Amino acid sequence: MPLSKNILNYISYFVLLTSYLALPACGTVDVFEKHATIPRQIWKSSFKPEITFNIEPKDTTTRFHIFIVLRHTDAYRYKNIWINVHTESPNGVVQNQPLNLQLATDNKGWLGSGMDDIFEHRIQITPPRSPLSLSAGTYRFKLENIMREDPLKNVMNVGIRLEKAHLEQAE
Repeated sequence: MPLSKNILNYISYFVLLTSYLALPACGTVDVFEKHATIPRQIWKSSFKPEITFNIEPKDTTTRFHIFIVLRHTDAYRYKNIWINVHTESPNGVVQNQPLNLQLATDNKGWLGSGMDDIFEHRIQITPPRSPLSLSAGTYRFKLENIMREDPLKNVMNVGIRLEKAHLEQAE
């Protein structure tokens, strides 16, 4: 009898632990993120990866912050990167936004998070207090390297991240 009681206790603990770990996965997703791999970590200006997101009608009341996500190795030679972001909205309107993104400073070094010799940057490109409302439909982001050095070495991948703004951030 004690053996079966121990087995039931183990099963109960297993079910409790599994429920504890699985239930947070049932929440809503507040982030959409997609990346494009840079071939051989050499970003030629002719390679313009396209990232698409589909905004559902239920998400049109939500406001979003947009981030550029960039991964590079420690061998990347610059403290910044110039990227032209071409954004096409569902109604076909295209906007071009050249961005000078700071990746490092003399005092702090790399500003992104790092592990070994790989660094990742999530740089917000929407104003912090002005998240965007997006219409339902497909958004296309084309990311273009506009640095003077062509090709640009040691860039691993680049992407777009959409984060749902929380109410206290939006005000």
